Amino acid sequence: MPPVEITAQHNPLRDPADRRLNRIAGPSSLIIFGVTGDLSRKKLMPAVYDLANRGLLPAGFGLVGFARREWADEDFEKVVHDAVKQYARTPFDEDVWRQLRQGVRFVQGTFDDDDAFERLRTTLEELDRTRGTMGNHAFYLSIPPKSFPQVTEQLRRSGLAHAREGAWSRVVIEKPFGSDLRSARELNDVVESVFPSESVFRIDHYLGKETVQNILALRFANQLFEPIWNANYVDHVQITMAEDIGVGGRAGYYDGIGAARDVIQNHLLQLLALTAMEEPNSFDAADLRTEKEKVLAAVRLPADLALGTARGQYASGWQGGAKVVGFLEEDGMNPESTTETYAAMRLDINTRRWAGVPFYLRAGKRLGRRVTEIAVVFKRAPQYLFAEAQTSELGENALVIRVQPDEGVTIRFGSKVPGAGMQVRDVTMDFGYGHAFTEASPEAYERLILDVLLGDPPLFPRHEEVELSWRILDPIEEFWATQGRPEQYSPGTWGPDSADALMARDGRSWRRP
Repeated sequence: MPPVEITAQHNPLRDPADRRLNRIAGPSSLIIFGVTGDLSRKKLMPAVYDLANRGLLPAGFGLVGFARREWADEDFEKVVHDAVKQYARTPFDEDVWRQLRQGVRFVQGTFDDDDAFERLRTTLEELDRTRGTMGNHAFYLSIPPKSFPQVTEQLRRSGLAHAREGAWSRVVIEKPFGSDLRSARELNDVVESVFPSESVFRIDHYLGKETVQNILALRFANQLFEPIWNANYVDHVQITMAEDIGVGGRAGYYDGIGAARDVIQNHLLQLLALTAMEEPNSFDAADLRTEKEKVLAAVRLPADLALGTARGQYASGWQGGAKVVGFLEEDGMNPESTTETYAAMRLDINTRRWAGVPFYLRAGKRLGRRVTEIAVVFKRAPQYLFAEAQTSELGENALVIRVQPDEGVTIRFGSKVPGAGMQVRDVTMDFGYGHAFTEASPEAYERLILDVLLGDPPLFPRHEEVELSWRILDPIEEFWATQGRPEQYSPGTWGPDSADALMARDGRSWRRP
């Protein structure tokens, strides 16, 4: 069989002859800045091992850590080994580890140390020679955004940002992508002044979750759902990200950020875009991004932000049988902070498909349980055949996509209760990944790191999406800044009273996941 030619229009999800369906990374190395942080230890290094254990990394893969610690390569090897043993998803295999550790290197230095970046270049050249990485390098900036300008400039100055002919250099940046539209633009200008836009990978780990990717399959691989996925049949959509923990040791980071900036601007608006987008021409990055951007550009805010949004701070109290402190009492927290730990809002999408269908977004800490879900709630069917008493226990049909935990999909519909009479009650059909598939779902960072190494960008938002998201959130944040302290709510509940009032004004109520 002749080789398949890869073109910009080629769709690897449609053509089984395309060798990229094997999804095995070519010769390459991953360089992690901020390698001593929790993200690196708990997510990135275990994900690299899991990819190697699944046979998805080349035999000569290189893993380089950059930090100020005075470590030798052997010290860093032990750090990686311990992280893998504790947090890897797949079982530890001594042969896999032996192969991987041969490519582990460490470079000691600070971001303002020119010599350190020269040592980094020398290290990567050595990996090119001894491990066959061929000049292909991905730089993962697991560092605060304020350090991006310094590190990207050092990569430019040292020549590492510009790959030699036939090779590639890519940069990976973690959220937050700025704190508002202005800072997001400044951040993008800094990064794209050094790396071309196609070499910049913005990580939103939610987009690497199997359930999130399954939104596309659910909608477009089935005839069952798409015909009713519109304003003719859908009453409203609820997107929830609830956590049952407080800010804990992140008080210093969280103060001034808040729930809306932390997760609504990125995670929840991405879920909204995937839920509401039109069918793309293909699953190529450009087509997916185009449809998501159309949705975000069509989002409209409530006319009255006081009535169409809600925010709160968790108070002290009892949760799960334990006494917990309030947000303002957390270690390191400013007792005068007006940062919200709960945010909710109604958004409308000004398109033919969704005109008149509100999308309700909420996110918060110290809530009833940990859950992230998308609930598509349908309009009630005409009930003229039934007496009111026969359907008194019947709610609205709903399709609920569970992102975490217990990933899967639930459909709620009405069914006759067994017996002589005609009594209709809600029942559910449930699909769970853990029950339906023998294959274990990879961690989000496995998928995303592999996509970076493959140069496969569909799951990574480009700067236009980031800016459109900030255009939605900035007016809300500016309004909240004039409203004083957020409303208090008790831990273990589902947020402040104002959030329930937001829904009640529309004659609706929040789901209890």
